[in-house]
Amino acid sequence: MIRMMQRLAVAAALLGSVGLGCAGLAHAAPFDVEHATQAYLNTLQGAARARSDAYFDGGIWVEYIGGLVTVLACWVMVRLRLLAGLRTRMERSGWRPWIVTLACAALFLLVSSLIMFPWSIWADYVREKNYGLMNQTFGEWLGDQGIALALTMVFGSLMLLAIMAVIRRAPRRWWLLGTGVVTGAMALMLLLFPVFVAPMFNTYRELPAGPVRDRIVAMAQARGVPSAHIYLVDASRQSDRISANVSGIGPTVRISLNDNLLKRGTVPQVAAVMGHEMGHYVLRHLWWTLGALALLTAVMLWMASRVMPALVVWGGRRWALRDIADPAAIPVLIGVYAALSLLASPLTNAIVRIQESEADVFGLDVAREPDGFASIAMELSQYRKIDPPAWEEALFYDHPSGATRVRMAMQWKKDHVANAVEVVPPPMAAKGPGKD
Repeated sequence: MIRMMQRLAVAAALLGSVGLGCAGLAHAAPFDVEHATQAYLNTLQGAARARSDAYFDGGIWVEYIGGLVTVLACWVMVRLRLLAGLRTRMERSGWRPWIVTLACAALFLLVSSLIMFPWSIWADYVREKNYGLMNQTFGEWLGDQGIALALTMVFGSLMLLAIMAVIRRAPRRWWLLGTGVVTGAMALMLLLFPVFVAPMFNTYRELPAGPVRDRIVAMAQARGVPSAHIYLVDASRQSDRISANVSGIGPTVRISLNDNLLKRGTVPQVAAVMGHEMGHYVLRHLWWTLGALALLTAVMLWMASRVMPALVVWGGRRWALRDIADPAAIPVLIGVYAALSLLASPLTNAIVRIQESEADVFGLDVAREPDGFASIAMELSQYRKIDPPAWEEALFYDHPSGATRVRMAMQWKKDHVANAVEVVPPPMAAKGPGKD
């Protein structure tokens, strides 16, 4: 459940500059998009490229096995009859039905998280540490996990309470009303996250005055993006990944960039990052994503409404379940939804990837930094397979691959830069990976 809630938010970062001081210019020949693209791709070779491929390929298995672990945790919960036992005891003690449901929801979230915790330690801490993507100690990481669990217990319990109430009052059309509940919860999280949730994990302070802030403000004002507050995040406490975003909705919209980006990027590079992120805001990607996820949620809940009754009938006596509105059936609901989410992951990846590609184009237009764009695409490829087959990118990538992004940047350069000259990219420095 924690993973499902954490995936509500989408962030992307692209950075770069034309004519970076660390890059040399090749001879003035007709600009060849493919040759220029390959020059960048060749900067990631040998062991570094093999490591990147291995991390990404393993990550696909981690994602799918994690979903299966969620389903397994739900199965263990119904087999142990923990919620059924709690429900029966509370009903005998005279507790009101909504309190019984809330208690069952909280117990489910707590116990299922504990069941999944060993997997989470390996997938989210040990594996990340082994690949050099984790700066935290185990204790620091555990503290963040505790905060995430507490938030999940509060918001997740309330959302499950609302969904079970809908199932009880509208047993035939609960999937439609349930879609409204889930969509409303996502919108609320997007509203609250930048102001109330994100500061629980990191410190946010105003970006100091200077060339970086001036460039960001100028770009934001030109594109109608709120820029009264621009925040710097101490993301280096977790990792060396570079990132930035325009988050929130309505009154909570804010621009943020992390300290890794500020330390490692030039002014033109930071401008290119923010150009991409502002694209998400100007193109209203947040609302398009929310609408697309609402539609997908409706389909999955409709399918769940057809599967759940059969499962409850099949395992009712063994699992001590009464009907689909029984609070003890919460693991059945979440298990079915998690399985359907796994099947739908190529579609959700495509939804995000299309919008990331649109933001890439916007970022190139507003920052006009194609070589910097290409160089940061290479940085990001230190943890994402850079040049996958088309079918693999379509199924498993929620962002365009590095090769796709570099090629887009070089095509943009050919189309928009007069007398474009190919840049000879320098060897990639041994830095921590980026995150877009």
